[in-house]
Amino acid sequence: MKALVEADGIAEQVLTVVAPGQPVSRRKVLKLCGATIAGIASWHFLGMGGGISAPLIITEQAGGLVVADPTRCVGCRRCELACTEYNDGKSSPGTARIRVRRNLNFGPAGLYTGQCTDGNWGSGLIVQDLCKQCPHPVPCADACPNAAIEVKPPVNARVVNPDRCTGCKVCLKACPWEMISFDLETNKATKCFLCDGKPKCVEACPAEALMFVSWVDLTGKVPPRTTPVSNQSVACIDCHK
Repeated sequence: MKALVEADGIAEQVLTVVAPGQPVSRRKVLKLCGATIAGIASWHFLGMGGGISAPLIITEQAGGLVVADPTRCVGCRRCELACTEYNDGKSSPGTARIRVRRNLNFGPAGLYTGQCTDGNWGSGLIVQDLCKQCPHPVPCADACPNAAIEVKPPVNARVVNPDRCTGCKVCLKACPWEMISFDLETNKATKCFLCDGKPKCVEACPAEALMFVSWVDLTGKVPPRTTPVSNQSVACIDCHK
């Protein structure tokens, strides 16, 4: 309502800047142009400009991130067990929010090229995959048709709301690093939410290969595993073409 009143005020300013029969000064022209631009901006914000058809929502940035040191990882996979035992009450490494198994001994040819790319035993180097806690626009959150991926305090991690998740698996296809897990028993997607600031994977690692640090944008530094299926919400399309 306040925005509508302000828009009406702008319209009155435009009408009173130049009256018929009066000379037009440079000051009046500049004032008219400024009022016109402000009016257009107000119309766009209110959805009258034909652009954004839904409120523009900017996802708050996460306050932390789990990072890994591959040179320290011994492949024990205790982090995967700690993750599911704490979050799901069961030992289920396949649904862990940290992924170690898929990168065991990946070899020198690069990430994500398979598990046996350097002889029978690989190179011995293990790369731990972790959620990047992506900045806005968040691929998995934007793709979810049910708005089930939300920001959760106190560290503003992106977390799947099980009450909204329908098990459609769209978020799994949207993550470039394939870091969304899916629990077949509950038929729900799940992802890392940093254990509310005390990641259990970090606490369980015997080699100190994992660290919980202040957030840093890694999305442009870690190569994606796959080309995600884009399904951005209408509110994001105008900004992120």
